[in-house]
Amino acid sequence: MDHDAFLSLLTPRGQRALAEAVELMGADPVVAATRMRRTHDADLTSAALTQATLRQRAVAKFGDDAASMYFTPHGVEQATRREVAEHRAARFRPGQRVVDVCCGIGGDLIALARAGCEVDAVDTDPLTVAVARANIDALGLSELATVRTADAATVDPSGYDVLFADPARRTARGRTFDPHAYSPPWPVVLDLLGRAPAACLKVAPGIPYEFVPEGAEAEWVSHRGEVKEAVLWTGRLSGGAGVRRATLLPGGSTLTATGAEAEVGPMGRFVYEPDGAAIRAHLVAEVAGRVGGRLADPMIAYITGDDPVDTEWASRYEVHEAMPFSVKRLRAALRARQVGNATIKKRASAVDIERLRRDLRLSGDKSAVVILTRIMDRPSALICTPSRPA
Repeated sequence: MDHDAFLSLLTPRGQRALAEAVELMGADPVVAATRMRRTHDADLTSAALTQATLRQRAVAKFGDDAASMYFTPHGVEQATRREVAEHRAARFRPGQRVVDVCCGIGGDLIALARAGCEVDAVDTDPLTVAVARANIDALGLSELATVRTADAATVDPSGYDVLFADPARRTARGRTFDPHAYSPPWPVVLDLLGRAPAACLKVAPGIPYEFVPEGAEAEWVSHRGEVKEAVLWTGRLSGGAGVRRATLLPGGSTLTATGAEAEVGPMGRFVYEPDGAAIRAHLVAEVAGRVGGRLADPMIAYITGDDPVDTEWASRYEVHEAMPFSVKRLRAALRARQVGNATIKKRASAVDIERLRRDLRLSGDKSAVVILTRIMDRPSALICTPSRPA
């Protein structure tokens, strides 16, 4: 979809075509296109059907808002989930002047405007800017937000209360984990941060600790068990220099470093797998403290304990058998338990899971969780079942 084709959707004729395309969702694509081309030209038909499909895909991230919003394929894929954006925006104060220097299709822009901020948003791509502007208009937020085409490097954040930045983390070769390959690149991002009174910077969850600016708070956010992002907070938005925080959504529970150190001890009746946000934030010891647990290996983020303690910060499994890792021995143990369906997890293991699954040749009507890890530096396998909260 090009810029002109998108703008045609915003005309009365385009709106009629889009409404018709939405009604045809679920029909055979060829039938839908043929029917629409009776009254609309090929370009408008294609744009309308594409947009209707994108709206359908976007419901998972934007909920009911998706029905009136506009998207690009890349924008849907990269946009922040609504609950995550709203969590972040809750730290801002109504009336703050915010510059969003990488606004994309406007997911974060919408959350900030709804939080009462006055937002000046920019993006380098004219089509993306047009889509973000259409979204602001569609959701009735145009009095609080503006969108324009500009390069982030040309923005002066010192004229605003807060800088918001979400650098693109994809290159022509796919997702990148190197901040220097972000767009804008890391030196530009750091320059913007250095000139901003306060900032909120979204980065990849796997950002190396050495890239966290001095004085910043680092927060890792997990949504329904999946780590979605890391956020660096600076200036008045920071909870303190060097603070490490993990947050669970949609509930909003947070965990910060307390200086705790986890004990190391033998494998117990239960094993706990901490949420990924707690692992990324190096808060495994804090989770261990909540369940009265210990580490079976000082370098591995699995917690073990003797009692079934409920916590939202970890999944709990009951350990039925622990053994040194051996395909032959593991196969025999699973067959003895009549396990035909195994969920295989691993941490600090070089085993190829799919190859192992083939080699195990499972059969039976029982299910189990197999955890491959190290215990005191020895490759080990645990046969477990999920332990439900009491």
